Amino acid sequence: VIHQRYGAKAVYRVDEVREAVDGVCPGLALPQSTRCVYRCQLDIPGVLSVSTPGTFVRKKDAEQAAAQIAIEKLGIQPTSNIPNTPEEAWEELISRISYFFTDENFPTSSHPLVGHLSVTLRRTGDFLGKIPISAIIACDVKVHTLCKIIDPKAEFDPLLVLSMIYNAAKQSPGVSVSNRNFWIQSQRPYSPEAVDLALQCWSGISDPIRVEAVLIPCAMEDGPKMVSLNISENEHYMGDIALKLSATDPSHVLVSRTVDKASSEMRFYFPAPDVQFVSDLSKQLVDDRENRNMNCIINKRASYISGQTIYGDAVLANVGYTRRDTELQTDHVNLCTYYRILLRKLPDGIYKISKDSILVAELPCVYARTSWKGPSPRDLLCSFCRLQRLSEPYFAANRVSASCNVLGSAVGSEEMGSAKATAGNQCANDGRIAKENPDMFKCSVKIYSKKRDLLLEYSTDYSWSKETDAIQNSALKVLIWFNRYFKQLNTPVEKLYLPKSTDGFTIYPNIFLQEFAMCLSVYGKTSGGDSRTCSAVGYFSMDTSYQQLESSAFLTDIDGQDSGVFPSHGSLACISYSVHLFMKDSRKRYLLEVNNEFEFEIGAGAVRNQLESCATQLSVNQSACFVDQLSDRDLSLAAACELSLDLSKICRDSCVLEFSVKVLQVTEPLEDRMEKALFNPPLSKQRVEFAVRHINQLHATTLVDFGCGSGSLLDSLLEHPTTLEKIVGVDISRKGLTRAAKVQSHVLIIVYSLNHFFPFQ
Repeated sequence: VIHQRYGAKAVYRVDEVREAVDGVCPGLALPQSTRCVYRCQLDIPGVLSVSTPGTFVRKKDAEQAAAQIAIEKLGIQPTSNIPNTPEEAWEELISRISYFFTDENFPTSSHPLVGHLSVTLRRTGDFLGKIPISAIIACDVKVHTLCKIIDPKAEFDPLLVLSMIYNAAKQSPGVSVSNRNFWIQSQRPYSPEAVDLALQCWSGISDPIRVEAVLIPCAMEDGPKMVSLNISENEHYMGDIALKLSATDPSHVLVSRTVDKASSEMRFYFPAPDVQFVSDLSKQLVDDRENRNMNCIINKRASYISGQTIYGDAVLANVGYTRRDTELQTDHVNLCTYYRILLRKLPDGIYKISKDSILVAELPCVYARTSWKGPSPRDLLCSFCRLQRLSEPYFAANRVSASCNVLGSAVGSEEMGSAKATAGNQCANDGRIAKENPDMFKCSVKIYSKKRDLLLEYSTDYSWSKETDAIQNSALKVLIWFNRYFKQLNTPVEKLYLPKSTDGFTIYPNIFLQEFAMCLSVYGKTSGGDSRTCSAVGYFSMDTSYQQLESSAFLTDIDGQDSGVFPSHGSLACISYSVHLFMKDSRKRYLLEVNNEFEFEIGAGAVRNQLESCATQLSVNQSACFVDQLSDRDLSLAAACELSLDLSKICRDSCVLEFSVKVLQVTEPLEDRMEKALFNPPLSKQRVEFAVRHINQLHATTLVDFGCGSGSLLDSLLEHPTTLEKIVGVDISRKGLTRAAKVQSHVLIIVYSLNHFFPFQ
């Protein structure tokens, strides 16, 4: 309220002070605990000056308190910020637009729209004081809110917002608009004082600025490409964007809401449709949509990313004015940025980016609080739903009494009522039973569309001892299901298998496919695309046809001495790695990704199979290399950063990925650490001693270890004198047997010389 009335004249001064924490003893001659708090003074020159009587923990709270005191002293009656009806919202929209161009205080405020206005005030001729209507769309959140109240469809349609602002401007006193373009201006000039102050506060461009952006063609068969925006002095930055889009003038360039990070000014810019009279825009939109004439020019990729309907070719650029600075904010956008935005919308995309490991990290198949790194599964699922424009996921965690269930299951249906009462009393009074059979938790998950239509439901028979574990594991199961679904989006729609119920999931196909229809056109294959070409095509490839059936890696260039400490199932391995793209024809090598310290749990599916196979064959301080096919085409482009432009036209068959891996540290599995802490000697040692005693008592000569894994038991038995002459290890894991053979290689030579045989099969 203060800002709307006084703008930049209202100055807040926040002071930081230290105060004692409650509960200390002031009589003691000891340093007392203090905390940092804030008080605020609000000055409005020529009007009043107020200060907060107390202190506040947050700066924002101190400023709000000072503003509230000023409102009370000035006798201002603040009105509701949000109108209740579309009619009230329409009147508020007219008043809001009129305020931008008729209030003499507005050019001196910190509103981002003043940045656009300051550029036009430096011009001469017909464009003096004219700004594009789309600048209001880009700068003012309240205008968006009012338009959504008037028509909820405005949330997803920038063209509808443009039409509303134009028609409201025609009814706004003191505002002038044209019937043939989308310029808007004040009917009377601003005072020289206001203009001078605006030009002083909002600095202009002294030297031309070059900003990299990405052009997203409307045609799906055309790939995105890099373009350069050249912003010159006294020219609106939308002018060069209009040239790139072949728009009539800057006023015909529309903007989407911000994409990716909310703090950035990254938006899609696209041309407004050509109409003879601007006042007919809204009517033409309705007619064209009814006739389905505009569906052919919808930019599906830009629409999917922004969550709004974008028409024609679009430019993804990071440029604009903000309240944080008085200069035009710019940042480069490249193809890597575009592919990372698409990657974030995948079920495992945020996890990969949070780990800073796009080419190596995978969404783990199990959740454990001790080993999980990065955002929790619940946070990942919530972020995925928000990015897909779905409602927040619904989690229902229920307590399941294990002891009561056991007692109740032992009686017949006739006695169930009395048995339940008896069981309830026994559960409440018998502390020993409650300790042996603690309460467990189950969690179900429901995913709703934006309109609150249920599209997916998950429930499980598994239970966990902690409610948090139940929620996180259920969220992870849903994420994994979505991840598998997205990996088959390259399947034609008519062949896409979407079962109604499987593995605890209940799917509602009609609602589900309706919500994810855009994903099919963005992530799936197109008829004209060449899936074997590593080009920046019109879709984010999830092609799985190039996945290797063999998950093991053939290692080369093994370096370092064998320390004897190997990663095993359940252990935490810390590695460093680098990934290069190697060109077979030119013999060139491009660095795609490097990570000096990456930790993951062995056996949890947290990394690509070939890398885990490599790590389990190395001991601490050993390094090796292996080669893998370029199956994840667009993931490589997302990881390539500034090289994405050079790599966008590379043929996939002519290049491979080279991985260099070094094992830095291995932390034993949680079970092993707990075993050493709770048992003395450890259970593993007790088991070996028990086995040795029985072997010698029975005078056994042959031992078969089913499920030998990496041969830890066999290795331990060799350290004790026994009557054994032959040991056989059997396991279904080739990786485990390979490691067992490697660990026991020196023993095999010695045993062979003694005419003993140790086959590992």
